[in-house]
Amino acid sequence: MSDTRRRVKVYTLNEDRQWDDRGTGHVSSTYVDRLKGMSLLVRAEADGSLLLESKINPNTAYQKQQDTLIVWSEAENYDLALSFQEKAGCDEIWEKICQVQGKDPSVEVTQDPIDESEEERFEEMPETSNLIDLPNCELGKLEEIADLVTSVLSSPIRREKLALALENEGYIKKLLQLFQTCENLDNTEGLHHLYEIIRGILFLNKATLFEVMFSDECIMDVVGCLEYDPALAQPKRHREFLTKTAKFKEVIPITDSELRQKIHQTYRVQYIQDVILPTPSVFEDNFLSTLTSFIFFNKVEIVSMLQEDEKFLSEVFAQLTDEATDDDKRRELVNFFKEFCAFSQTLQPQNRDAFFKTLANLGILPALEIVMGMDDLQVRAAATDIFSYLVEFSPSMVREFVMQEAQQSDDDILLINVVIEQMICDTDPELGGAVQLMGLLRTLIDPENMLATANKTEKSEFLNFFYNHCMQVLTAPLLANTSEDKPDKGDTAVTSKGSTICPDNYQTAQLLALILELLTFFV
Repeated sequence: MSDTRRRVKVYTLNEDRQWDDRGTGHVSSTYVDRLKGMSLLVRAEADGSLLLESKINPNTAYQKQQDTLIVWSEAENYDLALSFQEKAGCDEIWEKICQVQGKDPSVEVTQDPIDESEEERFEEMPETSNLIDLPNCELGKLEEIADLVTSVLSSPIRREKLALALENEGYIKKLLQLFQTCENLDNTEGLHHLYEIIRGILFLNKATLFEVMFSDECIMDVVGCLEYDPALAQPKRHREFLTKTAKFKEVIPITDSELRQKIHQTYRVQYIQDVILPTPSVFEDNFLSTLTSFIFFNKVEIVSMLQEDEKFLSEVFAQLTDEATDDDKRRELVNFFKEFCAFSQTLQPQNRDAFFKTLANLGILPALEIVMGMDDLQVRAAATDIFSYLVEFSPSMVREFVMQEAQQSDDDILLINVVIEQMICDTDPELGGAVQLMGLLRTLIDPENMLATANKTEKSEFLNFFYNHCMQVLTAPLLANTSEDKPDKGDTAVTSKGSTICPDNYQTAQLLALILELLTFFV
């Protein structure tokens, strides 16, 4: 069971078409009497419990994607995926599945998935062949190709057949060569047809086609085709943005070329999904589920690869906390960690635990204390987002750090007081940052999520600390604005920390309301 080739994560697709992680274990294929057939079994790595027991049904369409994924549907709305640690393990189980179904393991899909109503409809049409004949890939045929791609989208069975035809004939690369020709000739009509074709191929929702389209060789031409939306007076400049404006910054040099390629690819595919493609209609809603999965599994892989590189993370932290690091570099480092924490949300719970513990051990909280107090608004905002990930993950971990810090330093540089100061000093007229920080303070001070252990009671210790060392910082704006026992209408007041409070304006009223809301919660 220690064989890493058979180590897998089990995923199920939820109602929102997002993949839920069901745990890590080891997969085997064996005969199960109860199911009367060869089945896939996954036993949990932690305790050996059964994560998955699935009979290999002769008629189920299994798909192999990205070399390490096997995906299939057990029922109409129940999709499953096995994500293998190693390609060799994926190939091994794939051969077993193909053996049961009597298929050649070189195929990427074992069956053509067919909707029952579609199957009945097409049985009445004997002229329907197993494959769709594609027109010759040439300029004069672009309109015909566009019509064909658009026409199949409403029919699951025809979508499958078109995808198979595109895959078999290396057709996508030929289309992208025509795109370059059309651009060179300023052939606007051809470019509009190519937009419809490439958009339609994306909506076929096939991982095997995505692997071609999102390869280094093809992805920028795919983006190029999607610039020429016929509905727009002028084409968009997405390639210019991706190549010139969006700069890939290696905060610390990444030596692993596969990791660097995966990061580039994920950013560009996410850009295609979020920025280029129009918001799908209800009819199109499930057309891009595989695209969402493609991005999801890429992110899981990126976080895992970065987390395993201890030298890389240690170097990032060393530079983040080094006083000699210049402001621009520190800004890049903070933004990297913000994105890294966002990606970590794709990890399964136990791996996410390990991820945040790694960051804590490397010193993420003292580093945040430094950057949250900087003048740069972008840096402060990114640091606040990272802090929110940490608080949401483990309020106790943050409280433990704060308590240790209190024993080693004076009140002026306590992390909690830095957070309160940022809340008070928010320059946004709507106080968006202050509201976010107030929520985090509320979580940290909430007795409902505090632990009581044999050695100490977190509740009494932390609350004592907070009311003795932080309360005066939080209430300073209230006291400064009511120094004469009534709301101050006069000159600007200054808090104990030097923050300016302007009386009698909307922003101050909002801030004082937030502080009062927190005080009410404390009571």
